[in-house]
Amino acid sequence: MVVRKWCGIAIGAAALMVGSAEAQVATSAPPPVAGARPVAVERIKVRSPAIEGNLEGNAATRDVIVLLPPGYAANKRQRYPVLYALHGYSIGAEQWAKEIHVPGSIEGAFAKGARPLIVVMPDSKTVHNGSMYSRSPTTGDFETFVSRDLVAAIDAKYRTLAKRESRGLVGHSMGGYGASRIGMNHADVFGALYMMSPCCMSARTAQGLDAKAEAAFAGVKTIEDAQKLGWLQRATLAAASAWSPNPAKAPLYLDLPFGDEKPKADVLARWAANAPLAFVDQHVADLKRYRAIGLDVGDKDGLAADTATLHAKLASYGIAHDYEVYDGDHTNRVAVRMQEKVLPFFSRHLAFR
Repeated sequence: MVVRKWCGIAIGAAALMVGSAEAQVATSAPPPVAGARPVAVERIKVRSPAIEGNLEGNAATRDVIVLLPPGYAANKRQRYPVLYALHGYSIGAEQWAKEIHVPGSIEGAFAKGARPLIVVMPDSKTVHNGSMYSRSPTTGDFETFVSRDLVAAIDAKYRTLAKRESRGLVGHSMGGYGASRIGMNHADVFGALYMMSPCCMSARTAQGLDAKAEAAFAGVKTIEDAQKLGWLQRATLAAASAWSPNPAKAPLYLDLPFGDEKPKADVLARWAANAPLAFVDQHVADLKRYRAIGLDVGDKDGLAADTATLHAKLASYGIAHDYEVYDGDHTNRVAVRMQEKVLPFFSRHLAFR
């Protein structure tokens, strides 16, 4: 077993997601690196059969940002590993790109010695601001979109090394949840895994879903009504549409933990079944297939406690992984982490031939 804890002790309380009323947050840019060469930024669209027909009406054709390393155009015969990078709740790929300061952070990582690879940033925002990268008839199957449809489209369009050992998966917050979920379920697709401040590790409770909240949700008659709700209420709808879908219950096609004790308990049990800390024990063999696993969180992040619990769980099973608690909160260091830690991590651990 290899477990590396570089600094600090995780503190703080578990939470569903960390955010604010604003989708975009300000983050510190990593220091510029002298001599950094430009990457090519392409914006493409990928059609996902897995998302088609979802009850919410989320688009099955998804926007995707692709960053091609310096030299990609000139080296016509060279093939590259691919890093799939998943954004958090309430933002899409464009906002995620701003938060991690691409292309600058990617160019800086390459200039500091990270080996050239392709970075792919899919947009998984939904009508309730986030897919949870899960499988649901209401939201659509975003887990399969990332693990199958997107990978196939990128391998078909670009000069990739089309094998699991050359594919990495990273995500932040809701994207960290997605990286853990998709990583455990699709170890046959990806070869290295990194979870940045992952949300939703433990089972969500009904805390905050009181009579006032029930009345607010009862007043929702259309998707447009739902989009007028507050940030936390919309996050609750995102979780419910992903984890407790109900095709018979228009217009939102989901179940919330209200009403009598049994229906409430049933919904909470469905949510709990989607918590990685509840199902990680079923995926020990899958996680041990990875060439490397990374896990980090800021010491001032409300998700630090759950991240520490995941670290302890991996360690208890002898699953080799890197674990770091750094000086920061949920978002302020994410761009620096991408340049200084994440790209070098995949540069070390993906297969480049």
